[in-house]
Amino acid sequence: MLLITFIVLLAGYALANLNLNNIRIDKGGVTGGKDIIDTGYAKYLGNRSFPNTVAYLGVPYAEPPIGERRFRAPLPLDTARITRSAHGAVIDATKNPEFCIQGSIGAGDAGGAGSEDCLKVNIYTPVGAKRGSNLPVLVYIHGGGFIFGNPANWPFDHWIHQSPNVVIVSVYYRLDSFGFLSSPEFNTQDPRLGDLNAGFLDQIEALRWVKRFIPAFGGDPNKVTINGESAGGASVEFLLVANLGGEKLFEGAIAQSVYRTPLPLPEQQQPLFEFYASQAGCGASGGGDVGETMACLRMASVSALARAQDAAGTAAFNGSYRIFRPVLDGKLFTNFPTGSILDGKFADVPLIVGATTNETLSGGTDIGTALKRSFPGLSDGDVNDILDAYPSLAYPSEDLRFQEVTGDSALRCARTIMASEFSKRTNAWTYRYNQRNPTIPVPAVTHAAENWMMFLGTNTGFNGSTTFTTMTAEETAFAEELIAYWLSFVRAGNPNTFKLARSPVWPKYTVNGTGEGRARMVLQQDPGNRTEVSGSFVEEDPGVGVERCGVVAGKFRDEQN
Repeated sequence: MLLITFIVLLAGYALANLNLNNIRIDKGGVTGGKDIIDTGYAKYLGNRSFPNTVAYLGVPYAEPPIGERRFRAPLPLDTARITRSAHGAVIDATKNPEFCIQGSIGAGDAGGAGSEDCLKVNIYTPVGAKRGSNLPVLVYIHGGGFIFGNPANWPFDHWIHQSPNVVIVSVYYRLDSFGFLSSPEFNTQDPRLGDLNAGFLDQIEALRWVKRFIPAFGGDPNKVTINGESAGGASVEFLLVANLGGEKLFEGAIAQSVYRTPLPLPEQQQPLFEFYASQAGCGASGGGDVGETMACLRMASVSALARAQDAAGTAAFNGSYRIFRPVLDGKLFTNFPTGSILDGKFADVPLIVGATTNETLSGGTDIGTALKRSFPGLSDGDVNDILDAYPSLAYPSEDLRFQEVTGDSALRCARTIMASEFSKRTNAWTYRYNQRNPTIPVPAVTHAAENWMMFLGTNTGFNGSTTFTTMTAEETAFAEELIAYWLSFVRAGNPNTFKLARSPVWPKYTVNGTGEGRARMVLQQDPGNRTEVSGSFVEEDPGVGVERCGVVAGKFRDEQN
């Protein structure tokens, strides 16, 4: 039951099953070759989604990870192959591509929709952006627990429409077992096997493609900001601490509701690997030859693999580590992210990091059980240490205590941990998002509430689907305020430079006793529902919260995050 609740919360509460290909498409806007970009190896036709906005959808950034490339690191895009296959014709990039194979959201659905040939990006530009425009770039990495997610559900056309002075890139990357199948054998040099963290390597390859080719779309490759929410926020954190071999792929970061998932050792994922292979008909149980198992898995149908990865979340599998996700591979990651951050081993770039007021990824009533399910490495002593930091007398109800204890370890404490350390070396800003998703029948400001506001009232559902809900004038005004802060940071490395006039100044987060102190912005609508007035205000990160997150940070080796 916990896993089901956890996945549903990550999905932003699925409300319907509606597949959308495009929104606000004005085919009449594409005339006379206006919206054609020449990358040097191919020409792409974009879609005029607003009079001032073009979307180039489904542009490949790596070779298709199919056949023998299944479960392996992405190969850089063979641009000569693209040139040959185009035969001089303009390539249609006016429709969203097939999304990556989905896992189940755990609410009675079955995963498996999508395509393996999914290593694409959606690129949103102002009309007329071209080589030499040198516009700052936002690269967005979607959430979904590393299990599901479809970038079409979080479109950026209206962001460019509001602020036609940036380029935005949204990344498709492999998910669930297709992106994060793990075995300790993968760390050998055996060419028959797979690569650890393939889905995360997809993200890195997308950033490399952006570095090389975004100038053709009007972007500045030396002014890239990475952004993501939930698993996307975790991906931002991972990119900040990963060993990238000296490559500088971004210059700023926005991490929303960072999913503090455990990074298990590959050995700890081995029971999941064996169960999965057995369920797919490749019989790894009992320690067979891993090379033969991988050969079988590469021949297996997507349907068989989808059923196998879904089965891991059921009672059929009794292992502690039940989710396909990034692992501590000893190469990209030599320490858990929190450990790297506390040691000062992170990219020295400006940062925005925040969380929603009431978010958690756990269900149930027993805190200890919930913590151990989320973090199998925690001992009884660890749980007691955490509970001691959150005494019952400090809460009006045990429900609120459950929410805060589980939410801090899974999500919210990333805000304090990251901002505290980053602010010692660079500029950092934090926020508490405090506007509930109005379509969810609970009073709390839940996980992914800001996604509903920032992306046209989106609520994701089964197998890459979503529902867009009409927003009120007040909600639209608040969304514009959020987008302005975000894109000001992209443009200037500071959320205040190009904020809306009605929005308050967002102070930096500091821990050294100078400046504004541990200030954070509370992002919310005007309580009076006025569109010309901001409801956002500044508060201090409460000392008790800082202390509790210090306890949580001290458990990173056992929480493995």
